[in-house]
Amino acid sequence: MQLGDVIGYGAACLTTASFVPQAWLTFRTRDVSGISLGMYSVFAVGVTLWLFYGLSLGAWPVVVANAITLTLALAILAMKLRFGRAPDA
Repeated sequence: MQLGDVIGYGAACLTTASFVPQAWLTFRTRDVSGISLGMYSVFAVGVTLWLFYGLSLGAWPVVVANAITLTLALAILAMKLRFGRAPDA
């Protein structure tokens, strides 16, 4: 394995793992008050584009990391839509 791949997989592991505590906390508490619907929506689209970019290059660290990150981001987004309530006007 080349050094670039090792660095890529390391970065992929760390950035992907950073979403696990938020997803777990949100799932466990059902508290989505601090989750931004707009941010997670835009983020999910961006991660989807990174996933397709990685696929087009055959860059597996990019593909794997973004596939997992997209799954976690969509889970958080789904919980926001399910458990969130409309803000008070």
